[in-house]
Amino acid sequence: MKRIEVKLSLGVVAPLLDVIKTVEDSLDDELAAPIALDQVDDDLRTEWRDELIASQNGDVRNLLALFDSEFFASGVVNFDEDNSDAILRSCSAVRLRLRDQFLSSFTDEVLETGEVLLEEMAEEERRYFMCYLFLATVQELVIEHLDSTALGNEID
Repeated sequence: MKRIEVKLSLGVVAPLLDVIKTVEDSLDDELAAPIALDQVDDDLRTEWRDELIASQNGDVRNLLALFDSEFFASGVVNFDEDNSDAILRSCSAVRLRLRDQFLSSFTDEVLETGEVLLEEMAEEERRYFMCYLFLATVQELVIEHLDSTALGNEID
């Protein structure tokens, strides 16, 4: 099984985890990417929506669980093939919520390139932005090193 260990700066990552927890709380009863299910039966729509929310929130909890006491002791977080899909989904959900609720003044291009003057941002907005970039980097690491199907590589 493929596995990557990433050493992170606790001083940088700890405040970002607080941002993720804030976003996690805001996702308790909502999908990060709402979908229209208008043509679906009411009972089925409610059940389907609840299952999607439960799955989304489970993924975010799994992401946060990677940053446990061992992480705070060593600064190392481990990603592997078993958790890669959940990591990708949870990072996407949190990034979508960050974009929609806290970073809506930025264009998608600015968010994706990270080309802003951080010193001109308010402290809270800077934390949201840094969290957005951090999660994008996590996604890139997982895709590059663990998700061979995302890159079109064949597994022998």
